[in-house]
Amino acid sequence: MPGHRILLVEDEAMIAMLVEDMLEDLGHELIKVATRLEEALAAAASEVIDIAILDLNLGGVLTYPAADVLAERGIPFIFATGYGSSGIKDAYSTRPTLQKPFNMEALGRAIRQALGHGTCPHLLSSRSS
Repeated sequence: MPGHRILLVEDEAMIAMLVEDMLEDLGHELIKVATRLEEALAAAASEVIDIAILDLNLGGVLTYPAADVLAERGIPFIFATGYGSSGIKDAYSTRPTLQKPFNMEALGRAIRQALGHGTCPHLLSSRSS
């Protein structure tokens, strides 16, 4: 379902630009890119969004505090990580996880799953079919 307002938490500028392009191609609106945990926390607490995509590791700082804020607000989110779902804390192990690098198809599936339109959450990657 296109047209969702999305928060992206990502500290790599090139990745953020690629994800922004993918989101636009999927028909979504990127509301904000947060590059540091403090920005992510503020955005998670105050932005009007439908879903968030969280890079798990921002330069050595984990984004679980932002995930906690989003969970408290009832806002679905996706973790994006190069470590795969095995690197996700148990409390969030059922959340959709995108294995970096990912493609637009995997991103679209993760968004649908996070919004409750897919099957049970599991690791999604560009290598999955």
